[in-house]
Amino acid sequence: MTATAALYQFAHGRTGDKGDRSNISVIAYDARDFDHLVAHVTEDAVRGLFRERQPTAVTRYLVPSLQAMNFVIDGVLDGGVNDALNLDTHGKALSFRLLQLQIPLPPRLATDAAGND
Repeated sequence: MTATAALYQFAHGRTGDKGDRSNISVIAYDARDFDHLVAHVTEDAVRGLFRERQPTAVTRYLVPSLQAMNFVIDGVLDGGVNDALNLDTHGKALSFRLLQLQIPLPPRLATDAAGND
């Protein structure tokens, strides 16, 4: 069985919005984990995480020089600030939701975890 942990243990996030589009940046705390995050925090994973909001598109942009990625999620804010009836019309809480995503431990930590079983 693969040990997992929440994404927030390896990265932090920032969120912005424009209309019915949210963008969520995920920035690795440790550059050694960036490739692992790229492999596991995918467009499909993000689409699945927000499936009940029925996003029309999810696009990921990588920024390796900053050990970061940015997700642009269309159709996820219930029409945008002026149209949405939800409590978080700006979608600021979406980054917190994404940071709850469970991912396998990075290899440098998985080795330590396996030795402690």
